[in-house]
Amino acid sequence: MTEPTQPPDSTDTEDSPTRRNPALIAAAVALPVATVVGIVVAAVMAGKNPVLEPVALGTVPAAAAGSPECASLVGSLPKQLGDFDRAELVDPAPEGAAAWQNVDAQEIVLRCGVDRPGEFNAASALQVIDGVQWFEIPGGEGLDASTWFAVDRGVYVALTVPYGLGPSPLQDASGAVAAALEAKPIDPAAVPVPVPVPNP
Repeated sequence: MTEPTQPPDSTDTEDSPTRRNPALIAAAVALPVATVVGIVVAAVMAGKNPVLEPVALGTVPAAAAGSPECASLVGSLPKQLGDFDRAELVDPAPEGAAAWQNVDAQEIVLRCGVDRPGEFNAASALQVIDGVQWFEIPGGEGLDASTWFAVDRGVYVALTVPYGLGPSPLQDASGAVAAALEAKPIDPAAVPVPVPVPNP
């Protein structure tokens, strides 16, 4: 005696609304995951590449800033000094000036054609980097940077660098200065003569 055949279960038919294609299930799971991963990656990249504002530079005494020497130097400056990227300057930008920024919004500022620093005299200690002689003036109180002056070119070049960056920015700047500006004999001021203190 044969068993009566059962009608097929409606859940096993391909047309049943409760049956799901495995490929569709995988896609439905993967899409939200990919979206979340994309958002996280974008956030991380935004943290590494913040949108930095253009740098505003005031004017300083720089009689030779518009000289051909300074135009040659500024036109050949590298896009990077160490880990700092070349920054845009707020208009109107002073002649002979350039700036670089890092991801922490620290700034390195170069000014070409500045006046000879008053502290630079025949007794000043110099540091030679890649053939360029630099004279350093440490930042005053509240200034977390020092300014280095290239003193052996036809024009004076000042580079203000935050403390703690290591030698790379100054080395990169030295290469640019050496390539663009011909070396000249240094011209320091005379050593100040001590003023005698009268006896009381």
